[in-house]
Amino acid sequence: MTKAEIARASRSRSTLRPAVRPAPKADDARSRNVEAFLDAAERLLVEVGHAGITTRRLAREAGLNQGLVHYYFGSLDEVLLQALERFTGHLVERQRAMDYLESDLGAGYPKIWLELQALGWDRPEIRERVARVNAKWREVLTEAFAKAAAEYGLEPEAYPVDALVSLVMTFNQGIELERLSGITDGHDKLLAWIDRWLESLEENG
Repeated sequence: MTKAEIARASRSRSTLRPAVRPAPKADDARSRNVEAFLDAAERLLVEVGHAGITTRRLAREAGLNQGLVHYYFGSLDEVLLQALERFTGHLVERQRAMDYLESDLGAGYPKIWLELQALGWDRPEIRERVARVNAKWREVLTEAFAKAAAEYGLEPEAYPVDALVSLVMTFNQGIELERLSGITDGHDKLLAWIDRWLESLEENG
């Protein structure tokens, strides 16, 4: 066989070889697994609450090995806290649009938020993390209310921004808590009244 024939044969064999795909990077696999655990934690917090979540149940929900929970997160509590913090990123975007009550309820966020608050009542290290989430919420609302107060010409003495922010935060959590308990009496009328009040500010602004 000549050199030319050998070369042609080699090229023919190479075209028959299946393409070799690079193995997935370890970082990619880790990222997918972490997201799967956080997704599973969100679902379970809504479905059964933090008291019903075990490492085994979380792993089963995520479709992953139980040992990976501690490998990636160190503890089950850390998974739940990271799930809350990740979800908060979506919440902040809705807050900037001032349209989050109904969408949050539909997405299950209020239950996740209240579950993690309850978990932190007797756990200072968790309470501190939950407080950071609360601070992000307060920061976004403060920015929005400061801008609105300036646009509507509200006097700071009559409508202090800090007080308005606290009112909205506690109001929002209260109405979400009632709805999670199946209580909706007066909610529609209250929200409609708030809408009319805001409209009157726009008309007079």
